[in-house]
Amino acid sequence: MLTGANGAGKTNLLEAISYLTPGRGLRGAPLDSTVRIGAEACAIAATVDRPVPGLDGHDGGIDIGTGYRRGETGRAVRINHEPAPSVGALGEIVRALWLIPAMDGLFTGPASDRRRFLDRLVLTLDPGHAGRVADFEKAMRQRNRLLEAPRPDARWLDGVEQSMAELAVAVGTARVEAVARLTAALDARAGGVFPDPDIAIAGDFEAGLGTGRPSVEVEEDYRNDLRGARSRDAAAGRTLSGPHRGDLTVRHRARGVPAALASTGEQKGLLIALILAHARLVTDASGGIAPLLLLDEVAAHLDDMRRAALFAEILALGAQAWMTGTDRALFTDIAADAQCFEVADGTVADA
Repeated sequence: MLTGANGAGKTNLLEAISYLTPGRGLRGAPLDSTVRIGAEACAIAATVDRPVPGLDGHDGGIDIGTGYRRGETGRAVRINHEPAPSVGALGEIVRALWLIPAMDGLFTGPASDRRRFLDRLVLTLDPGHAGRVADFEKAMRQRNRLLEAPRPDARWLDGVEQSMAELAVAVGTARVEAVARLTAALDARAGGVFPDPDIAIAGDFEAGLGTGRPSVEVEEDYRNDLRGARSRDAAAGRTLSGPHRGDLTVRHRARGVPAALASTGEQKGLLIALILAHARLVTDASGGIAPLLLLDEVAAHLDDMRRAALFAEILALGAQAWMTGTDRALFTDIAADAQCFEVADGTVADA
């Protein structure tokens, strides 16, 4: 429990932890954007106490760290004080889920926000997913640039589109499988305090993956689609088909309405239900090791019953959860089972 006034730095602590995973952290911002004005670098380090196959820790823990220095390309990652091959290596050690106030508009915002949310869920099951998504987007940007030329080189386009098709199938398949597994986890605990969500992926590309056809056929169809759409996409200035166009759809099961039409409180409950179900799924998939939960101001808009249910679920998971709030009274039901800290003026002290 991290309590303190607005602007004290509570969310900064959660964001620092989120950078110990692959990706852009809980604000969706690159690490270079967190460098303090006037400073040249920033870094985060931690010791992780959990078993990781094939990786020996020091004194029972694994030392990890990541940082960025102005002028460098990308962020550096170290594991046990040695350079890691990629940022993705962090995903094998730390798996985290988060819920922050900015996500309250997830169901009413653009599809891109829901894709990023889904990709974060997939990443906790498959640490390599973020790299494949990034590689697909890089190849797509390259194709878009090639199409800007008056007479683009067809051979270059063939090669880029081949790479895009392979990556698209890998990305789409991971998303489809994650949604199927999360649906099963939701069904297994339906009827609780939080509203039950029904989830699915909407998109022409994902629909092709869900038919049971071999991946190589879907890959070939997408490659042919890209080849046939070169003129259309050149005119549009972007690629108009693929996994980057899909959407995660969420419905309120009991009411039978899209989440976007549910009340603000119901939307919050649906989001919490998704996070908790996925945390259970990750825990089962990793042999009982629960993901870190970073919950920013999560208790502020819950009634007493749902707040108590959330705390009980966290304790049942055995997860290390970091929760923030301005009012300590909101955490009364879990205070006896928690470490309590007061954050003020950028400093942390026992509360």
